Amino acid sequence: MKMKASEIRSMSVEELDKKLLDLKKDLFMLRMQHATNHLDNPIKISNVRRDIARVKTVIREKQLEQ
Repeated sequence: MKMKASEIRSMSVEELDKKLLDLKKDLFMLRMQHATNHLDNPIKISNVRRDIARVKTVIREKQLEQ
């Protein structure tokens, strides 16, 4: 499921860090499934990568505000 930037911006930095960790775990599991040919939809990998980029961008924006 794709996250919206507005949802991400409403989160605190601590929540964003936790979300980033969860997304990285998800990406690892998707890559493992892809390597063993158990992944139904390979587009999920790119969606998770984009979500990671969105979260990192918002974290950086919040760091620059301070």
